Amino acid sequence: MNDRPLTLMAVHAHPDDEATGTGGVLARYAAEGVRTVLVTCTDGGCGDGPGGVKPGDPGHDPAAVAMMRRQELESSCGILKVTHLETLDYADSGMMGWPTNHAPGSFWQTPVEEGAARLAELMRRYQPDVVVTYDENGFYGHPDHIQANRITMAALTMTELTPKVYWTTAPRSMMQRFGEVMREFGADWQEPDPAEAAAMAEIGLPDEEITTWVDTTAFGGQKFDALAAHASQGENIFFLRMGLERFTELMGVETFVRVRDTTGAAAPENDLFAGLR
Repeated sequence: MNDRPLTLMAVHAHPDDEATGTGGVLARYAAEGVRTVLVTCTDGGCGDGPGGVKPGDPGHDPAAVAMMRRQELESSCGILKVTHLETLDYADSGMMGWPTNHAPGSFWQTPVEEGAARLAELMRRYQPDVVVTYDENGFYGHPDHIQANRITMAALTMTELTPKVYWTTAPRSMMQRFGEVMREFGADWQEPDPAEAAAMAEIGLPDEEITTWVDTTAFGGQKFDALAAHASQGENIFFLRMGLERFTELMGVETFVRVRDTTGAAAPENDLFAGLR
């Protein structure tokens, strides 16, 4: 091992994604002395504006929303002790099927090779030992999450680096528990129609297919506070309604599928850096 610190690179789509799926590992590994690099691909301009004004409604200003969300992202990174924040600043594409999917300059419209080349440059600079992003469906079908997966995998091909590569996921047992908690805390929570329910049932993986279970319970407070830092999107961040204790109980283990590995570390594992230290 040379003098370069162990490095984790997380590639996310929007401001606040870093806290939801990887806030625990970012905080935990930073505390262990690992260099943590967050790459945020879009500006988050399709998020809520001040007062909860929605994209497309009168008074929604994507540029102003993006500026606000950048400040929140920086606050979140400070809470999680992220070592380096890199932003690609593509325009937020919005949810699948929104008109913003087709906007020039949106992340969804960006050629994969272009985004991958920019990300590959960052990978060469930071030399990550572990890279984390979404699965091929972006976990739940969001176009920017899907695109983040595409540029990450393409960027790895462009480099000669051989990090361990992980996709974020959730065990089906947790998804079931999450549904119960949503009904418990969301008095206005509407039951999805059968088609939506079937789609939700396909999110995540059977517990036995998950390769990596990382205990981040001790960092639940940082993860909760990092999510809370994205105050402008609080209406959409259901987890904050639970309070810290229930949040940590439900979100205290972060789970991944290991898709590339040259260390030979046994799976299942409880450390993204298994085989590297």
